[in-house]
Amino acid sequence: MRVLLLGASGFLGRQVRLLLDNDPRVGEVVCAGRERLDLLAADVAAVTGLLARVRPDAVLSCVGRMAGGPDELLRGNAGVVALLVEAMAAVAPAARLVRLGSAAEYGPTPYGSSVREDDPARPVTAYGVSHLAGTGLVASGPVDGVSLRVFNPVGPGLTPVNVLGRAARLLREGKDDITLGPLGAMRDFVDVRDVAAAVVAATFADLGGERVLNVGSGRAVPVRDAVALLARALGFDGGIHEMAGGSDRSGAAPWSQADITRSIKVLGWRPVHGLAASVAAMAEER
Repeated sequence: MRVLLLGASGFLGRQVRLLLDNDPRVGEVVCAGRERLDLLAADVAAVTGLLARVRPDAVLSCVGRMAGGPDELLRGNAGVVALLVEAMAAVAPAARLVRLGSAAEYGPTPYGSSVREDDPARPVTAYGVSHLAGTGLVASGPVDGVSLRVFNPVGPGLTPVNVLGRAARLLREGKDDITLGPLGAMRDFVDVRDVAAAVVAATFADLGGERVLNVGSGRAVPVRDAVALLARALGFDGGIHEMAGGSDRSGAAPWSQADITRSIKVLGWRPVHGLAASVAAMAEER
């Protein structure tokens, strides 16, 4: 199989690349970075040209925007998908498309519940709206595609755009105390290596008509506990303070927990790295 991987240098894409490179089912991995094709600036003709040259059996999109205004988010998380769907329908209609969505597509969910793919998706942020639009383009499009709704990815390579990434940066600064936003929310943290395994599984699986799959741990934990776990792993024994405010992407949803039954059934996948293993891998990075 020839796989076209988009976003191979990113937090999630790097882990997907590692798995693909060691998968005997994959004959060639073609990575198209921004220097080859900037999807935010490309048109359908440019994407069609790339697909015609590569002739992929699968297209894995690990690209997207985490921050920015509504226009930037829509172009980064839905516009890119629109380009891929239209171009693939024209020149690679038999190829599998796997794209990464977000738990933010669901919006607020009842405390204590596990959200399923068929539950109502009512995002309350521009970030969630943009990803829901991208998922809709895959779910209703003419190509063989699936959108993986990724919950809170953590692990090696995590950037400060995520709360644990910000915490790791501050904890390494050598100060006696650090200050973060509010940490009372409950989040479903899933290891980036498990997310990558789900992407690869979705590349080969018989989807049976399923177009949307949750990728999480299936267990919500307090963000405060996750930060404390990371602090211990890094040997930090100072104070951790919380202030008002927080991420627009997650502040309106105090509880998030995935029901991963469908992914287990369809992909034959389940997470294998616990949160302790994820923060340990983060702590080992320099």
